[in-house]
Amino acid sequence: MAALIEVLDGGLGTTVQDAGRPGYRRYGVALSGALDPLWLACANALVGNAPGTAALELRLAGPRLRAVAGRVRVALAGNAEGAVMRAVSGRLTFSAWQSLILEEGDELRIGAVRGGIAYLAVAGGIDTPPLLGSHATHLRARMGGIDGRALAAGDHLPVGAAVPEGAERRQAAFLHEPGPIRLIAGPQEDYFTAAALRALSEGEYAVSRDADRMGLRLQGPALEHDPRRGDEIISDGVTPGAIQVPPDGQPILLLADCQTVGGYPKIATAIRADLPRLAHALPGERLRFALVSREEAVATLCAQRDRLATWCEGISPHVPAGDIDEAALYSANLISGALYPEEP
Repeated sequence: MAALIEVLDGGLGTTVQDAGRPGYRRYGVALSGALDPLWLACANALVGNAPGTAALELRLAGPRLRAVAGRVRVALAGNAEGAVMRAVSGRLTFSAWQSLILEEGDELRIGAVRGGIAYLAVAGGIDTPPLLGSHATHLRARMGGIDGRALAAGDHLPVGAAVPEGAERRQAAFLHEPGPIRLIAGPQEDYFTAAALRALSEGEYAVSRDADRMGLRLQGPALEHDPRRGDEIISDGVTPGAIQVPPDGQPILLLADCQTVGGYPKIATAIRADLPRLAHALPGERLRFALVSREEAVATLCAQRDRLATWCEGISPHVPAGDIDEAALYSANLISGALYPEEP
């Protein structure tokens, strides 16, 4: 452990998340991990971490934290901002999409999270005890993170070994692509009428209040099951992005904390490149869908990875407002000469 962060206020729904637990679904263990791995990667890039390093996933309202042992570099990715109460020099605004060093004793306050979700990364990563190779929190199973739950006042977050040296870093916001959520039909599309597929691709669906890290219950045109096949199946595998349709015809779009099997037919699956956008869908928001081919889905994912790589390459050094660039100050020739009075 290189440093330690104390939680003064956990905010609302703040959890430790990383790239998740791939490879354990056959044992009934959910993937978990960041709902928006792109913004997690952005926050980590700003502090020099690998893309899937454990960070804090912020929802609704951010936490209040204090560096209590050592200095730490942090960065925020998302539609949020905060303030740093310096232990020795007053208040400093902390904006998203840039890094900032917290000295020992400094307090960081993150305000409202607009648009659903944001990420706070720490150089070296949040170093909670790993479980099945991951620090990710799964709330329903009470696994990972801090005792499998959201952050609360009094918690302590150990920080992995990292030396926060060099200039701070920033980049413009990484924006998600607009447009409908793209889907691949299946794997049980034959359990539905042709009208159901048309309704899914031509209709509009509102996110209900039953929305969490496990999935989104949607409200819109009912998706009709083929009466010859029925409205249930023998339970088989599900994955984040799968759209299950229970007997009432109202779809359920699964997210990172979803179960590993289910008994409702799946009419389609959201493509991987669009899953991060669903992390920001709030109750009342309306979604539209479009069916694409597997080849289009793969091409979209490759293009997205290229866009993220380009974004990371564009990260540049900067001096946060209110801080002093000591390197520039010491390198400047501030005094060109001096005159000394003659001795009497």
